[in-house]
Amino acid sequence: MAVVLPFAALRYDQRQEQLKSGGLENVVTQPYDKITPEMQRAYLRRSPYNYAHLIKGETKPTDTVTENVYTRAAQWLHDWREQGVLVRSERPAFYAYYQQFSPPGSHRSPRGAATMVRKGFIGLGRLEPYDGGVIFRHEQTHAAAKADRLELLRATRAHLESIFLLYSDRERQIEALLDRQTQRSPAAQVEDEYGVVHTLWDVDDPAVVQALRQAMADKKLIIADGHHRYDTAMTFARECRARHPGKDADCSLVLMTFVNMDGDGIVILPTHRLVSGLDGWDPRRFLEAAAQYFSVARFPFSNQDDRRKAAEQMQEAMAAARSTAIGAMFQGEGAFYCLSQREDVAWAKLLPELTPAERSLDVTILHRIALGLCLGLDEAAVGKEKHLAYVRHLEEGMESVEQGVAQACFFLNPAKIQQVRDIAFAGRVLPQKSTDFYPKLLSGLVLYPLDH
Repeated sequence: MAVVLPFAALRYDQRQEQLKSGGLENVVTQPYDKITPEMQRAYLRRSPYNYAHLIKGETKPTDTVTENVYTRAAQWLHDWREQGVLVRSERPAFYAYYQQFSPPGSHRSPRGAATMVRKGFIGLGRLEPYDGGVIFRHEQTHAAAKADRLELLRATRAHLESIFLLYSDRERQIEALLDRQTQRSPAAQVEDEYGVVHTLWDVDDPAVVQALRQAMADKKLIIADGHHRYDTAMTFARECRARHPGKDADCSLVLMTFVNMDGDGIVILPTHRLVSGLDGWDPRRFLEAAAQYFSVARFPFSNQDDRRKAAEQMQEAMAAARSTAIGAMFQGEGAFYCLSQREDVAWAKLLPELTPAERSLDVTILHRIALGLCLGLDEAAVGKEKHLAYVRHLEEGMESVEQGVAQACFFLNPAKIQQVRDIAFAGRVLPQKSTDFYPKLLSGLVLYPLDH
């Protein structure tokens, strides 16, 4: 049973007479793990109250055990509350959260209106063990990222960023409930650096709150983003129980955003793979090995115009393939390739430990077959990102190969939400960097302090 609860959020005071922050657009940020060093510097310059001070502050050479990036975040949080920069909502509520956006690579309408809307709501969710049949993960986590977030949570005693959860509601009853709440003026609205418009409405009517709780009670939830923060929250809750037996209610509740996976606003972007540093790299030898498992189509080019056309042909071939298809570009080769799964290969026998859903995933076939069998990169090397790097944009991957940064780039189609659902509900996980849900949840709209 999924337990979701309203709460009185802590958030930036936007009343004009109290607007110390200079405007919401100056203080909200992308999630901590999407903040590059350049973005971090820009955020910190933007406002002394920018949320990056809390979630991605600067480390200093003089940092010690007692004064460091985590203790400074806790002090910032305390000071902002004392100064009235952050204020508590008057009453517990859920928060309808709509994101209007154009998917990357698409075109906006003439008036700049977004082409898609992702509809969700923010509340507290109860932590559940992965084997409890309520909350499911779809990615593995890494110790370093969890250690960092745990130190921040211990210092601030606040859930500063929301975990992104998916539920299934084909009839869209929950979205209908939310739509009725969004007919009035929003509590907050801001456009981020990617042109995504984020809008928030308070949902505090007791009848609507109860209806949302009841509608969510039988839902199974998949973590879309925030696996590290979820695992961190589980560890922190165990620490709370050890310190205060029988009084773990606050620590067992986490800031979550719930989105319908059957809604119209679900967009998953692909993450392409760069390969570099391989001794004796030979694209011809790789293609000979790949021909055992894939049908190979070649799209040559000799100049920039040809390159653009060849890249489009590769993408069209990948999209049109009946089964898994992987794109590729190799250093020193004036061509793109599309590697499509051969139907005469006994894939179930070749990968017997995987479920049919896992074997249908392009990234699984890339990792296990193209990288593993054809290039000799085993799972351990892939897991440690040895010889492997990631890029989101096709052009970035092409430039990396042409400039000699990478020996090869492998291009992927995006994972489908049905694949994510089937694999997660089967208790399995996708390979790392398999999904990139777009847009990201904005950080700084609401937060949940454990001290109330």
